[in-house]
Amino acid sequence: MGQLILYIASSLDGYLARTSGAVDWLFTDQDYGYTDFFASIDRLLIGRITYEQILTFGEYPYAGKQGFVFSRTMRRDHDENVNFVAGDLVSFVKNLKLQNGKDIWLVGGAAIAKTCLENNLVDKLILSIHPIILGEGIVLFQPPLPTLSLKLEHCQTFDTGLVQLTYSNS
Repeated sequence: MGQLILYIASSLDGYLARTSGAVDWLFTDQDYGYTDFFASIDRLLIGRITYEQILTFGEYPYAGKQGFVFSRTMRRDHDENVNFVAGDLVSFVKNLKLQNGKDIWLVGGAAIAKTCLENNLVDKLILSIHPIILGEGIVLFQPPLPTLSLKLEHCQTFDTGLVQLTYSNS
């Protein structure tokens, strides 16, 4: 059984993307622990809007991992990268967590993260905070959300000013 992990980046003021969906402000100068994290997961949960944004980046970056895209508008079962799921997100995630396997990456976006947080499905949050203030954009934590008491497991700072916080949802 794997844990559901929200592994995501945000600006210092809490945005995960510009209003347009662009993430051109994300640091790409070093690994920031991504390679080790990617090796620890075997399944991905992705919202449709995030998936469409990922496809604009060029080659699909998550090859070799089982991906599930949640969409109420896409009317197909799968493509070369992922399976599409139109059913109940909460039931699907609960069942997926019960299956054998490594951890599950909740890639995003904000709407799917909100549903998983509201239903206490996220076991761990790994948040990479970039030292930039965007001023506006797509907010990471869409209100309203229930109060969630988290436990800090790890804090790592980088010479670029990026801070990576790991919390467990205990």
